[in-house]
Amino acid sequence: MRVLLVTPPAVQVNTPYPAMPVLCGFLKERGAEVSQVDFSLAVALEMFSAAGVSCAVAAAKKQRPRSACAKFLLANSESYLTHIKPVVAFLQGRSPEFAWSYCRRGVLPEGPHFRQLDDGGDENSLSDDFGGSGICDKAKLLCSLFLDDLSMIFRETVDPGFGLARYAEHLAVAAPRFDPILARLESDTPTYVDRLVDSLTAKALEERKPDVVGITIPFPGTVYGAFRVAAAVRRLSPNVKIAIGGGYVNTELLHLTDARVFRFVDYVCYGEGFDPWLGIIGQGPLVRTRTIADFKDGFPPPASTGHACGGQYRVPVSNYDDLDFGKYLSLVESPNPGMRLWSDGHWIKVQLANGCYWHRCAFCDVSLDYIGRYSPAQAKQAVDAMLAMRDATGISAFHFTDEALAPALLRAVSRELLERRERLVWWGNIRLDTAFTAELCALMAEAGCVGISAGLECANDRLLKLMNKGITCASARTVCSNLVDAGLLVHLYLMYGFPTETKQETLGALTTVRDLFRDGLVHSAFWHRFALTVHSPIARQPELFGIQPDFPDLSERRFALNEISYREPKAPDHASLGEGLALAVYNYMQGRGLDLPASFWFRK
Repeated sequence: MRVLLVTPPAVQVNTPYPAMPVLCGFLKERGAEVSQVDFSLAVALEMFSAAGVSCAVAAAKKQRPRSACAKFLLANSESYLTHIKPVVAFLQGRSPEFAWSYCRRGVLPEGPHFRQLDDGGDENSLSDDFGGSGICDKAKLLCSLFLDDLSMIFRETVDPGFGLARYAEHLAVAAPRFDPILARLESDTPTYVDRLVDSLTAKALEERKPDVVGITIPFPGTVYGAFRVAAAVRRLSPNVKIAIGGGYVNTELLHLTDARVFRFVDYVCYGEGFDPWLGIIGQGPLVRTRTIADFKDGFPPPASTGHACGGQYRVPVSNYDDLDFGKYLSLVESPNPGMRLWSDGHWIKVQLANGCYWHRCAFCDVSLDYIGRYSPAQAKQAVDAMLAMRDATGISAFHFTDEALAPALLRAVSRELLERRERLVWWGNIRLDTAFTAELCALMAEAGCVGISAGLECANDRLLKLMNKGITCASARTVCSNLVDAGLLVHLYLMYGFPTETKQETLGALTTVRDLFRDGLVHSAFWHRFALTVHSPIARQPELFGIQPDFPDLSERRFALNEISYREPKAPDHASLGEGLALAVYNYMQGRGLDLPASFWFRK
């Protein structure tokens, strides 16, 4: 049985998303004939080409009335066509000599995304932002902003759903009905990106001739692209079986009751894909997998993400044989070093444990198996897996994608690396747990850790206690200090709009965050709005949090279910507060406004 694994558009362009390489490695170990393609990268490279720019120019000429982006493109079309190929080559690392040209302002056409540089000053201040690190970093930033401008232009002229990290996301965010996705799939006016996806799928089918196609759906911004691939496979090769799975499936499609989905797929796989795929390729029973047969007697009960068997978690050895790291784009969209970790460089993504060792936060989907059932790998096996992937790819950089890296596990992995005298570069997400002592942080840094992300959430002690986060603002500050003293970058995830949060508490949280930036204990941060999910403890006991959820009617035909709306009497205007929070942190990351009161950012 020949298996083709597909990463749909659009996830990321700097490194392969891990789901398909992990599954590829697993299936190959079991003797399956497996290949994989990354349409997330392929679509981006097709768009960021002379053909893609020419298509946008043609669309801009037809636009009536013309948007500002269309006018800018037409005024600078020759420059875009001249620079697009060398810019992509430079960001792929294939033509580093272009840094000498692209490190200067005014060489590339400068659209809206370049305004952030004007806010910070001239070319000399840009050099200062990078600490005088030289031409390559400046050139990467300017070339990345050039592509960001093009992405905006593509959305305005060619396809409103296009993005580097999402495609047609609006169709899948909080999507109780399959109808909008179905209507788009059946439309007789496909967009430019739709036609690209269809063409890439046809080429892959012709070259790989699979018996079964597997498509990962990690985020809402990949849902439509995944179903677009499935629809093309169904149309072009109707006898090929199609399976979907991934993070979106595991959270949003547990309550799936719309059988129309099976017009496009044969299997919907839940939980980790290993056991379901053994059933699909005929090496075991079909477990944690839905088929059209489940809908013969009406709506099926909610699916399970539970494991068919337990045992020690093992870090899988991902297979990247079909993926060329040299084609991925290293992007720098901000001089801030903490923000670069996500988009700059080729990181092999690895998970050291199943689930979260804390799994108590009230806002988290702790009832789902992949979060609530914690099982760490053994340090020796984890390091063995990482070294095997390094040797196979030549990549020595790793991003640990765990829900939260446990202190004991990181201590063991760090010691294992040091004892073997192996030098790797790595970063990942932690809880601001007091077990991250100065000694442990120093050990991690010695073993190759370069940065950490962590959730301080609402940065308010009352709310941290209410959400059962297990930390305080004071303890979090101490951990941040330990990390920074060890030379590590620190990025904070922040939350606003948590149930019962007052405006004054939001202002106080911003003051806390400002002080962390001012004192050099945090390098970057991002605020996100609280969302109530059906699998969280809050949804089970909403009365404890002063909210009134709008639970859906599960007797109706349903596509996705995860985030649910709710009412909170006397809540402040969280949307307006969110705008001020985002503006403040944006400035903090540039080193500005650190002496201003929190209230400054909320003036109208």
